[in-house]
Amino acid sequence: MVDTHNTATADTAALNPPAEKTNRRAWCMLAMLTLAYVFNFVDRQILIVLQEPIKAEMGLSDVQLGLLSGFSFALVYVTAGIPIAYLADRTNRRNIITVSMTIWSAMTALCGIAGNYSQLLLARIGVGIGEAGGTPPAHSMISDCFPPETRATALSIYSSGLQLGVVLGFVLGGTISQLYGWRVAFMLIGLPGVLFALVFLLTVREPRRNPPGNSSKDTNAASFRETIGSLLACRTFMRCALAAGLTAFASYGAGNFAPSFLMRNHGLSISEVGLLLALFGGGSGLLGTFLGGFFADRLGRRDRRWYLWLPAGSLLLSLPLSLPYLMAENLTVVITFMALTTLMVNMYIGPVFAVSHSLVPPNTRATASAVLMFIVNMIGMGLGPVAVGLCSDLLQPIVGQDSLRYAMLAVMVLASPAVLLYLLSSRSYGDDYRSG
Repeated sequence: MVDTHNTATADTAALNPPAEKTNRRAWCMLAMLTLAYVFNFVDRQILIVLQEPIKAEMGLSDVQLGLLSGFSFALVYVTAGIPIAYLADRTNRRNIITVSMTIWSAMTALCGIAGNYSQLLLARIGVGIGEAGGTPPAHSMISDCFPPETRATALSIYSSGLQLGVVLGFVLGGTISQLYGWRVAFMLIGLPGVLFALVFLLTVREPRRNPPGNSSKDTNAASFRETIGSLLACRTFMRCALAAGLTAFASYGAGNFAPSFLMRNHGLSISEVGLLLALFGGGSGLLGTFLGGFFADRLGRRDRRWYLWLPAGSLLLSLPLSLPYLMAENLTVVITFMALTTLMVNMYIGPVFAVSHSLVPPNTRATASAVLMFIVNMIGMGLGPVAVGLCSDLLQPIVGQDSLRYAMLAVMVLASPAVLLYLLSSRSYGDDYRSG
């Protein structure tokens, strides 16, 4: 005879574990998700440090490099991300991340056997399709396990995986390429992710989707059209998304060509660039990403508009800092101001995603993240590198080797309207904010 009372009690305990155990489990889950994001960005970023030897072997232009690292990747990444996120709002998110990680890792390894530009482009598209299933489900899991007052910090810790991936991508990519060539670098970076996907599947549990305290009206599943429509109609969301897109336009546009800039304009080797960008690019980006969420959560307790004021202020500070970074000839000055610019420009990530999750019900957070990423990455990752590459190619007959320097500076200036958009979104945030 089955003891239904004890069975029900056990089921309830499993769904509602003690607070201390829940917190410990949440932090462990966050650690594994962050590691998954490290693998995500190592596989994405490795192309950036390898693009000069790839360009030399395949005879590519800067526009082709921009398409390879930017628009072609971003197009499939963000387009596939929205339906995958909608699926994640209704099915097991842990399993979606596992499958996605397996795909992007395997496709990264395949980049190493590409025989021409078209094959490499197709492999990068495969990486983008895989990575589309990583972040939106992870954001949803994190927001289900962390309350609003610590959510930006948790999301920033997760987003720090981006910068850790940048660090590892630069160090490993530069070192392996220097020793064994760019093809071996792709294969040695990609294959470990397949193994980690299995570890992730066996160690991470799917969290309960709706934490206690959410009203019943938020638990009813909205249709795909209703979800997208409500996001597009939200003034705060759209202004914030466009502001973040312009910020990413500067970040991806200048960041993706930073290795080429240091090699062409300052005569550094690929291994030297990998080490310097890991320490002073990825390291400062990691610090900026964490500090953005940390300070937004603390200042936001006084006034939630700080979640938007902070990105506005940090971007405004980054613009004058980029001048000595791109125009100085002394390498110490260049690296110092590159680090400061990178720190400031990355402070928007945690606050912006926290804002987007505070505008929607819990069961649409993955979709909200995907729509935000669609806008941010199409403007930032999609157009930023292509704009720099095109501008550099057009300026090359006029200014020669300095063409990349001025092209990178141009995208920083073009990002400046984002400051106004952040401030405008803060004005409507109080009306659009949802608790929980």
